[in-house]
Amino acid sequence: MTTGIKAALLAGAGWMVLAGAAAAQGAPATPPATPEEAAQQNEPLSPQDANDPITEATQDSATEGGNDATEVGEVIVTARRREESLQDVPIAVSAFSAERLERQGAQDITALQQITPNTTVQIARGSNTTLISFIRGVGQQDPLPGFEPGVGLYIDDVYVARPQGAVLEIYDVQRIEVLRGPQGTLYGRNTIGGAIKYVTDKIGDEPEFMARGRLGSYNQRDLIVAAKTPLGGGLAVGGALASLNRDGYGKNLTTGAEHYNRDALAGRLSAEYAPTEDLFFRLAYERVEDDSNARHGHREVVVFVAPGVVRPGTEIIPGRYDTRAGLGDANSVMTEGLSLLAQYSVNEAVTLKSISAYRSGETVTNIDFDNTREPLLDVPATYYDAQFTQELQILYEGQRLQGVLGVYYLDGEANNSFDTIVGLANLTIGSINNLTTRSVAVFGDFSFDVTEQFAVSVGGRFTRDEKTGRIFRANFQGAPAGSPLIGPDRRSPILGGRARAPTLVRTDYTKEREDEQFTPRVSASYEFSPDLTAYASYSRGFKSGGFDPRGDFILTPETIQGFAPETVDAFEVGLKGALLDRRLTYAIAAFNNAYEDQQVTSQIPTSPPAAPGIASFVTNAGSSTIRGLELEANWRPVESLTITGAFGYIDAEFQEFIRADPVTRRPTNFAGQVDFQNTPEYSANLSATFRPPLPADLGVIAVTPSVSYRSSYQQFELPNPVLDQGGYTLVDLTASYTTPSGRYRLAFEGRNLGDEEYRVGGYPFAGALFGDSVIGFYGPPATYTAVLEVRF
Repeated sequence: MTTGIKAALLAGAGWMVLAGAAAAQGAPATPPATPEEAAQQNEPLSPQDANDPITEATQDSATEGGNDATEVGEVIVTARRREESLQDVPIAVSAFSAERLERQGAQDITALQQITPNTTVQIARGSNTTLISFIRGVGQQDPLPGFEPGVGLYIDDVYVARPQGAVLEIYDVQRIEVLRGPQGTLYGRNTIGGAIKYVTDKIGDEPEFMARGRLGSYNQRDLIVAAKTPLGGGLAVGGALASLNRDGYGKNLTTGAEHYNRDALAGRLSAEYAPTEDLFFRLAYERVEDDSNARHGHREVVVFVAPGVVRPGTEIIPGRYDTRAGLGDANSVMTEGLSLLAQYSVNEAVTLKSISAYRSGETVTNIDFDNTREPLLDVPATYYDAQFTQELQILYEGQRLQGVLGVYYLDGEANNSFDTIVGLANLTIGSINNLTTRSVAVFGDFSFDVTEQFAVSVGGRFTRDEKTGRIFRANFQGAPAGSPLIGPDRRSPILGGRARAPTLVRTDYTKEREDEQFTPRVSASYEFSPDLTAYASYSRGFKSGGFDPRGDFILTPETIQGFAPETVDAFEVGLKGALLDRRLTYAIAAFNNAYEDQQVTSQIPTSPPAAPGIASFVTNAGSSTIRGLELEANWRPVESLTITGAFGYIDAEFQEFIRADPVTRRPTNFAGQVDFQNTPEYSANLSATFRPPLPADLGVIAVTPSVSYRSSYQQFELPNPVLDQGGYTLVDLTASYTTPSGRYRLAFEGRNLGDEEYRVGGYPFAGALFGDSVIGFYGPPATYTAVLEVRF
């Protein structure tokens, strides 16, 4: 595909409409709402917001408004890409407004893990900005090209195919939505676990300016500015810029560099044009540059050179964020995207939409797996990706029939080059691969109101993927005696190292594959009363097949066959309702998923005399069953207090887990010895926002304590007692004061107040030849931040 800008687009789908808040009958009139309160009291959105979709189940704004000061107003969502009442949508979804995320102290989208049931959203091990997501046990741990994510990420309805640079900072955002369960019908391939939608803020009718500064622990220094204004004639422009800086939580004791630091610059520009009431365009550009230092991890085991004698430099460091990595600290990530959205209302019933977008990214990084000064197991790497997507939609809104028809096209390319430097074997294994994907899909989803209370929905999507994999992997002689620990003598010619011929070609092939899949969805819902709706649904999702970019033909000859798609057949029943005169709203979902041809990635160090290396296994391991329960609730017992909570339970079990035995090389069923990765059995959160009833001329105070819990979970399917994480609890607190005019806001944010120590990833490359490289990566420690925000 070309690397020029290919975009012209469209149509952000839909928007949220909330019932206006009214004071209780006979109660004193409330003062005018500040901007923060307005978003929480369901005030109508501006016309521009009508071009933007929202999908939400438990947004904090849904806990306020209505006919009484404590009553919950109706929420309109577009989970099925058209406007519907939340109570009528047979999907388990959550959405969080910018205000809710501010009250949680959320600074990037990994905060979703603490407030969404059965959801894992983390920074990938060995990375600063690469996203790892799991929903209901389905996701993808490995971020290399060739392995597709299991949870789809969307920025303003534009699919983000690669996880590099996808740990999105929360700025200039209107809301973030989480759709749980397969979304294969309307959102397509690689949403087999669910989807996360990042919806940016839109331009209103009046000029706006916002500046937000953060000063906090570890010398945090963030500055975010945003401005937007109409220009007349239906044209409006806006932009935002974020400078994000923080010293490291730890230090590289070999180089003296900061470790787990932050050095990023991000920006967005947008222009909206509405020449008539029926026609709307939005052009948007965004770019992120992250130069935070490489994140190497923390050594968890020592290396013994003799009984009781530890190899110098392999001692376990007390500080969990410290390292002794010798590979270097250079790391650079750049991602950018351009999209154009267009929408035309043909008449009251029919709307046409087009969404076109181009995205690209580049990463240069170093991962020191052994975490020592020596090159026992070092991996320098580069990544490049580009994608063009086009989606066309026809939406229909009739009295009893509503629906959408569409076509979708993706043209993507991903390249990555990396070395595996095994110093004790005086060996460098160089790898380079190129993977291209062309995907075409046709989809539709329609709902029919059989009666005023009973509705059925039918949808389906046909997808065709064409993939080409070009994989090369070879041994190169290591560095001559006396060479520096890092530099061109250590690297292969693939990464600019000293020119030399390979001593052994391990893999060299070009293969193509085609995959086709039909993903249906059917559902039925029944409204027992205005305050209680039940639904049942069936849906299918699939994740594309591909080729292993680490595949080693010598150790695993079957790698040239690639691996097939995986599928999930999901059955779900749920209740959505309200109690206590609508002061309490809730959503309950129970699901039973059949997971087939599950793709499992493993890397195992091997030391055959002729060709030592790391065997990469990517197999369709077999089948499993995932059952679970989710509960979300909002309660407003009095006007000044809002309580939100969520609970998730998962019972995930393999029936088959077939892969080659690392010793016998024969297919073996390991189902009784494995468990799901990144899938705690229990997850829960509880928060409360208290706003003391102050006179209007004193402003608004809001205090939000919150607590979240995740039970124990494994980092990989095979248990590892050194790396696997036990259950842990995080406690946060946010307190803010907003002036009566709403122009100034001062806040304090405390995260992980108990300084809980918990692993979010690891690598288990045990073995003397590889320096027993068992390392862990940790979540942030206790941090404290002061925030000052100004709006005009």
